Amino acid sequence: MDELYEKWKRTVEMLEWEGIIKSKEVREAFLRYPRYLFVEDRYKKYAHLDEPLPIPAGQTVSAPHMVAIMLELAKLKPGMNVLEIGTGSGWNAALISHLVKKDVYTIERIPELVEFAKRNLERAGVKNVHVILGDGTRGFPPRAPYDVIIVTAGAPKVPDPLIEQLKPGGRLIIPVGSYHMWQELLEVIKKKDGSVEIKSHGGVAFVPLIGEYGWKE
Repeated sequence: MDELYEKWKRTVEMLEWEGIIKSKEVREAFLRYPRYLFVEDRYKKYAHLDEPLPIPAGQTVSAPHMVAIMLELAKLKPGMNVLEIGTGSGWNAALISHLVKKDVYTIERIPELVEFAKRNLERAGVKNVHVILGDGTRGFPPRAPYDVIIVTAGAPKVPDPLIEQLKPGGRLIIPVGSYHMWQELLEVIKKKDGSVEIKSHGGVAFVPLIGEYGWKE
């Protein structure tokens, strides 16, 4: 495990050097929850590489640089109410929970990944992440409104329920574009009057966001 951690530390240092990890808070979260805690044993030795890795059900866990970019954009602070759409391995939810220091709700549509994420989170000692099986494109009204919603799959357009469930001043980080591979990373900021401002942060590649307000299966 020490060797895995040393390699992971070098990855974090590289992301800092490249200016992708900008804040000490995101750096601390990355060092607290290394990616190798959230992949199957056969992939642990590759977890420090800055590329996506396979997880069960034909899905992937994002490359470290992509996760760092989204977390820096989200500007998470202790006490914020955050919803994640697309739990996957549980890694991103663990990082979010470290940044906000409170309960985090994350929605996953694939039952196998719900169980995979729960096991990973438990092993990593994460106590304040709640993994919910469901259609993330509908959001999660019971805990709304949210300061931040982070979506880790590519949508055809911004789902209306997610905008509705943001607090005024809240932000939604979401990839939007084609069904597979190429999307734009959008930052959607909800104004006090309910209107939205959208900023683009460049091209990204995510698995499709499937659901009522996303892509159809």
